[in-house]
Amino acid sequence: MFPPQHQTTDKGHGRLEIRQIWTSTELNDYVEFPYVRQVLCVRRKVTHLKSQKKTEEIVYGLTSLSPQKANAQRLLQLNRGQWEIENCLHYVRDVTFDEDRSQIRTRQAPWVMASLKNFVISLFRWLGKKNIAQALRQMAATPRLALQLLRL
Repeated sequence: MFPPQHQTTDKGHGRLEIRQIWTSTELNDYVEFPYVRQVLCVRRKVTHLKSQKKTEEIVYGLTSLSPQKANAQRLLQLNRGQWEIENCLHYVRDVTFDEDRSQIRTRQAPWVMASLKNFVISLFRWLGKKNIAQALRQMAATPRLALQLLRL
């Protein structure tokens, strides 16, 4: 395989993580996907420092961003940012709001509930709250505070 166009190495949370990316515009004509400007391959190699267990994951992707708008380094940052969104928003929705067990399934209701949860999470983050579950309990215990925050 060719050397990666960009690579990052991070150490934290008991892991050593190496991310590598390869991008190409050569495959654009072969991919039947509208507006594709680049094809990419991201490889993540993770070593768990305590156990020395190693895992490797390869992910392929498409983007509508041209190489001029997003080079390999930028695409790797965006890929990493996607996981931050997953961790900061979707994880909170899954754990704090127990969203995976939700019985809401009709019409627009799931989308509306997800939007409301996103609003609440974003509001708490904007207010500097780090622990969303704790902030929810505080608002439930003092409804007037919640109404004041919403200026109602």
